[in-house]
Amino acid sequence: MIIGLHHVQLAAPAGSEPELRAFYAGVLGLQEVAKPPALAERGGAWFRGQGVEVHLGIEEDFRPAAKAHPAFLVDDLDELVAKLPDAVPDAPVAGFRRVHVSDPVGNRIELMQRT
Repeated sequence: MIIGLHHVQLAAPAGSEPELRAFYAGVLGLQEVAKPPALAERGGAWFRGQGVEVHLGIEEDFRPAAKAHPAFLVDDLDELVAKLPDAVPDAPVAGFRRVHVSDPVGNRIELMQRT
């Protein structure tokens, strides 16, 4: 029986860690957490926020996720959209406003706010 979700793993190209930090920590407000030493040598970065954890792993033959995506609940969608000029509004779904953005390496991200 599944009792929760621990983290979402997304791929990223080698050397993209500074851009990932600027987006996931700087724009989205997640806190970077240290990777375990055995995994740190692989590169990438891990981020954590209230009830969410995102792992960005380095993938040699990287291709961004264009359809598959995490959807993050946010408390102020308008504030984030102001920082994300490329945000694309999407049709509301029952009880939520939402937009889609791409992270710095092209992965699709959905941001949702309860209405």
